[in-house]
Amino acid sequence: MSEASAHGNHPDTETLLKRVHEIIAGARPMPLSASVMVNKDEVVGLLEETIERLPEELRQARWLLKERDEFLAKVQREGDDILEAARVRAERMVQRTEIVREAQHTAHRTVEDAREEARRLRLEAEDYCDQKLGSFEIVLDRTIKTVQAGREKLRVTPMPAPPAAEELGISEETPEEAFFDQDQLNRP
Repeated sequence: MSEASAHGNHPDTETLLKRVHEIIAGARPMPLSASVMVNKDEVVGLLEETIERLPEELRQARWLLKERDEFLAKVQREGDDILEAARVRAERMVQRTEIVREAQHTAHRTVEDAREEARRLRLEAEDYCDQKLGSFEIVLDRTIKTVQAGREKLRVTPMPAPPAAEELGISEETPEEAFFDQDQLNRP
């Protein structure tokens, strides 16, 4: 799938969510913890952009449904036209005395063929729309699961407040000369 969608150079929601996943999966782990360090602004920005893109993809789904309805209506009209033409043809044939039986047989066959053709077209249209909607449902389901997983990973317990300067042995009188001793943090 391309990074760019029908919106020019803007990535689609699935691409954005994959990027969030890559950021979190590739983030540097925190020592002695299951937590990772991520750039909050970058991840939140990607998630906000994903949320903005969802309405466009939902609009496309509604458009597909509208297209399906219009196609089904067109097929129904064509089927009705075929049936009407068959009825008119049958009535004309009935008026001819010598070929009445043949006309009735042909008319019935024409009507049945028209019904079968209309039914076949309707079923094909429904199958096509169902496949497209099924694919879209899968993409939306993955998108929702990815967003939920991303949000869950971003929920971390608040970090404890940093120790006061006195606890670290730093004099407040000379902050520029203070030395940070990481080993002192690990001592009980």
